[in-house]
Amino acid sequence: MPPINTIDDVISTLQKIVDDSIKNESTLGYFAALYLNVTIKVKEGIENDYFENGERMEKLDVIFAKRYIQAYFDFKENKPTTFSWKKAFDITNKFWYIVLQHLLIGMNAHINLDLGIASAEVMKGQNIEDLKTDFNRINKILSSLVHEVEEDLSEIWPFLKTILRFTHKIDSFLIDFSMKLARDGAWKFAVKLASSPQNITNALIEEQDLKVAEKASIITKPGIIIQLIFMFIRIGEKGSIADKIRDLSEK
Repeated sequence: MPPINTIDDVISTLQKIVDDSIKNESTLGYFAALYLNVTIKVKEGIENDYFENGERMEKLDVIFAKRYIQAYFDFKENKPTTFSWKKAFDITNKFWYIVLQHLLIGMNAHINLDLGIASAEVMKGQNIEDLKTDFNRINKILSSLVHEVEEDLSEIWPFLKTILRFTHKIDSFLIDFSMKLARDGAWKFAVKLASSPQNITNALIEEQDLKVAEKASIITKPGIIIQLIFMFIRIGEKGSIADKIRDLSEK
């Protein structure tokens, strides 16, 4: 993994992941493309004094992003990573998974596991409640991930939400991955880590990792009806992997 000390380093590295994914026709580029756009928005927020503490927010962004980037390079080098990211990377370049599934499973690992860890780390030795205002503000920016997912959902198949509601699976598939639930869970996990003795931190992270990895099965194995719908969507998806990454990058 290249040295990453600033938000510009994060943006540069994410851009390289996107470029490499386009070149290699790798589905790893789907999540990276959306994440790149979000990071650029965070940088703009820091420059425009959107956050209470811009310096701290950049540090949080770097710690947060490095967890994903480290996982990405570990996967590329066949090194072990968290169970949550392994679940996400295991579907790389497997034909039947649609773009939406790749995005959601990346969000699951990064928000439900990594965000809480990064928040606790940036506030180590301080009162984590002092971060809450900026945590909520960065989450407004992170919410754009969901908006992008919803937009892709309608572009891939405009009637998918209606179909899911008809099959009564919309709650288990989409609402479980709403940003509100993910944000709330990340904050609770961050507070739990920050208020726990240092000697049990690793155990708490491992426990959370297993929970998040288990939740990924809602995405990879959503049930036979939804899976059949996704197969039809996958067949109807237009363009190459590189084309889809470019579309995500341009949003």
